[in-house]
Amino acid sequence: MEELVVSNIQLTDNCFLYGKLPATKGYENAPAIGFIAHMDTVADYCEQPIRPIITEHYDGKELALGNSGLILSPEMFPHLESLKGHTLITTDGNTLLGADDKAGIAEILTMVEHLQAESIPHGPICIAFTPDEEIGTGASHFDVELFGADFAYTVDGGAEGEIEYENFNACEAVFEVRGVNVHPGSAKGIMINAAAVACEIQMMLPQEETPEQTEGYEGFYHLIRLNGSCEKAELVYIVRDHDADKFEQKKQKLKEIVTAMNHKYGEDTVRLQIREQYRNMAEKIRPCFHLIENAKKACEQVGVVPKVQPIRGGTDGARLSFMGLPCPNLGTGGYAFHGPYEHITAEGMDKSTAILVELVKQYSR
Repeated sequence: MEELVVSNIQLTDNCFLYGKLPATKGYENAPAIGFIAHMDTVADYCEQPIRPIITEHYDGKELALGNSGLILSPEMFPHLESLKGHTLITTDGNTLLGADDKAGIAEILTMVEHLQAESIPHGPICIAFTPDEEIGTGASHFDVELFGADFAYTVDGGAEGEIEYENFNACEAVFEVRGVNVHPGSAKGIMINAAAVACEIQMMLPQEETPEQTEGYEGFYHLIRLNGSCEKAELVYIVRDHDADKFEQKKQKLKEIVTAMNHKYGEDTVRLQIREQYRNMAEKIRPCFHLIENAKKACEQVGVVPKVQPIRGGTDGARLSFMGLPCPNLGTGGYAFHGPYEHITAEGMDKSTAILVELVKQYSR
């Protein structure tokens, strides 16, 4: 940002980085548009340095990921055939790539380069790079007033041309199970095996409502951690649904399980804590639907078919939208985030950057 002579650069104590591009002469009254990406990656597959592999003129077929034994295959990822001839950037199979969301940072800064090199007139532009998006707190200390934008986009999605303004309603649910541990030889009528109760809780949830069984607008219960012994156990879930009523029904189902378990095994055997995480930003974006229409136009201007689709996850933009900054999400050109199969193409990143430049033009007319 300093090399690009971005103004008003501020790095806060909470590691939020802000900057501005003042409006060019005559465009001071255009809306102030913001672009946001996050620096952090998920903790999984980060035990060693990332060693990206660049494959030029990719043939669209199976590709060995270094010496890891993993194969990036069209059988697993059918879209790979459409990337034939592109410059493919992958991992070596031992780490994730980090395109989620360092690709977004690169694209925003490259957008700034284009605006300056091509002397493209524009209104006020606000830039922010955030920490902690992957643990759901990336917007917790975001200073909307300091940022200064009227509207914004997070650049944190998948394939180029993706436009997302509907995300899950989300919470974390933690079951704590307290068992009664005695010698198994004399346990009849006394022992309560907390680990077994935990397994029972899992089986009481709708088995078809899991991430691997759902798509589109369908919600789920996702068991992300299970640990325990005869004495005590813990199950940690994330619960998701686009529909607010169905989301409330899912939370009610969890509470009913607690009631049933405590009726069966004794009061206070099972406790439940539910922590709200974020809400569906659609209700905040719909009154500002120009954000979606202009994003679609920007895609079309650079020859990319816009793909308006729901997010099967969350984004900083969801929190920001409820903090007074309407903020849908745009694709970066990446695929298979959060694991060793993560990949992106140079061409996809170029197209994503071109979309950002066109968006700036849309809001400067």
